[in-house]
Amino acid sequence: MLMKSIAAGLAGSALLVGVAFAQSTTATSDATTLKNDAAAAATSAQGDWRASKVVGLKVYNDANDSVGSINDLLMDKSGNIKLVVLGVGGFLGMGEHLVAVPFDKVKFSTQAISYGTATNNTNPPGRPATAPPTTTTGAATGTNNATTTTSTSSASKWYPDHAVFNATKDELKGMPEFKYSE
Repeated sequence: MLMKSIAAGLAGSALLVGVAFAQSTTATSDATTLKNDAAAAATSAQGDWRASKVVGLKVYNDANDSVGSINDLLMDKSGNIKLVVLGVGGFLGMGEHLVAVPFDKVKFSTQAISYGTATNNTNPPGRPATAPPTTTTGAATGTNNATTTTSTSSASKWYPDHAVFNATKDELKGMPEFKYSE
């Protein structure tokens, strides 16, 4: 009787060791797969932009007039961005008019806004003091004034410099206000 109990105990232990071994092999292969997927994602994400950095970008129109900023990005259930919520007017968020515009109508630029003024190493209006300055050099000879504008690029950053939506502030304020549903 004792021999049967010992044999049954050994057989049961052997079965449990097999199950535990199978689980650790599966866990190891899942970890390896996850590690390989993460490495592939890290290399394929180069050149992509961080959504957290896109929110808050200044929005300009084609005439380089500041018309607002990006407040939010709205996407469908499959993860495709459908709408951009722009904040127009107001001061520090007070009195701001929210407008939703189609994502495909908003263009993003990695080049800084360039201005044709003849000042050196100053930030143009609407650019924060911490932003790299837009360098403008001018040379005057007689009555022929030549102004050359160069701007810094944010191509190596994980976000664009600004967005462009071709509308005036007044046109955007005239659009229906966007409200988040409850």
